[in-house]
Amino acid sequence: MFTGLIESTGHLQAKEERGGDARFTFSLNNLDLTNIEMGASIAVNGVCLTAIEWTANSFVADASKETLALTSLGKLGLNAVLNFEKSLTLQTPLGGHLVSGHVDGIAKVLSISEVANAWHIRLRAPESLSRYIAKKGSVCLDGISLTVNEVKEHEFEIMIIPHTFSATNIHTWTQGTLVNLEVDLIARYLERLFSAKSTTNQQSFATEGLTYEKILNSGLAD
Repeated sequence: MFTGLIESTGHLQAKEERGGDARFTFSLNNLDLTNIEMGASIAVNGVCLTAIEWTANSFVADASKETLALTSLGKLGLNAVLNFEKSLTLQTPLGGHLVSGHVDGIAKVLSISEVANAWHIRLRAPESLSRYIAKKGSVCLDGISLTVNEVKEHEFEIMIIPHTFSATNIHTWTQGTLVNLEVDLIARYLERLFSAKSTTNQQSFATEGLTYEKILNSGLAD
């Protein structure tokens, strides 16, 4: 798990094709990796990868064919600017929102405009994911925990403050940039609860799908 608060930017240092899979070497600008262990999880542009080799400021990780196809990692060029975050621990402040590092799809930057001291960025989400994006809800883009300002059909807008703009790879985004999108975990689970159907005759929330009336009758809400 991650928080969506970027700890360092860095670059793609090397990429080795391996029969459809790939092995990446990443260099980090200001994140100390001396205290990680074999198999440590590190989010790279929001994609949870496993460190198999590392130095104080670089690490090597493998990505499967599926990961390359479903995320932007397979399209990265050498020296691309990337966002990095080590996995959440019990001592880590949860300043963003819970992020799994399992990318749901790819969003496309439609426009970027600077307004006063902020940047307004409009993106298009895949149609299958847009229903999970809500105004004032959370979304994770390239590993960054962000708040949604506006939603219109399959498009949504975020507002970026100067610190986030300079401390992440957002300053490299342009119209047409493809970014990794992870929707809010809570939205995913709520949809599953409300649409679930029971395969047994046991009485449960899933018998006919979870409804507001069932929540009231259970005493879980007033």
